[in-house]
Amino acid sequence: MHALHKLLLFHLLTSLGRDALGGKIINGKKAPENSMLYMASLQNSRGQHVCGGFLISEDFVLTAAHCDIKMILAKVILGTHSLKEANGIKRSIAKRCKHPSYVDAGKGHDIMLLKLSGEVSLGKRVQLIELPRYGTEENQKCEVAGWGLNKTRGTSVNDLRVVDVSIINRRVCKRKWRRLPDNVICAGGYNTTKGICQGDSGGPLVCNGKAVGIVSFNHIRNCNYPDYPNVYTDISKYLPWIDNILQQKNC
Repeated sequence: MHALHKLLLFHLLTSLGRDALGGKIINGKKAPENSMLYMASLQNSRGQHVCGGFLISEDFVLTAAHCDIKMILAKVILGTHSLKEANGIKRSIAKRCKHPSYVDAGKGHDIMLLKLSGEVSLGKRVQLIELPRYGTEENQKCEVAGWGLNKTRGTSVNDLRVVDVSIINRRVCKRKWRRLPDNVICAGGYNTTKGICQGDSGGPLVCNGKAVGIVSFNHIRNCNYPDYPNVYTDISKYLPWIDNILQQKNC
């Protein structure tokens, strides 16, 4: 990797908060209220949105491991698409289960399970999302959702937004990301005006109604697409690890 790419990746991996890895939704639309009922807002102790996540069991949310740098996450909000409303279902975080091989997003394994302080009742406001048993296919149409910035150095939004993206061939992705980690999916952000931006790491890449990926990183502080493919953790590669934690309810 030449010097410029090294510098960009270094800054990408050390950014936090609103300038963290991953991103908000670029050129998307407001998500319908009765959709994506598995979405979670991960917040700090001051009630500020830090990352996205998604409910995969009544007491576990799946997200990106880098979202909890310096242990800033404090609570999870479910059951609402608007961060302005006070009627969301709140849970504190009882346990953080980062993948044992995780070091930083640039090296992969960017996946974490959060055990909630109490189970969430499923119903009209909250639902689980199913995980895949297989990987994705090139050009497959998917979607990604999140809260916040809608352009580079833009303003945050309070309502959940969603955008359609397509799976990118790994060889094409690797030509742009010279040190692409193993076990990742590339989708959106390249040869398109749609993708993610800063501040919404941990949200799901959803294909055919299943969460196949977790928002991991994009090009540092630059959402003026097309430039670099967006990178997601490939959930299908971590199913045994996930299943074991869900069964044991511990890590």
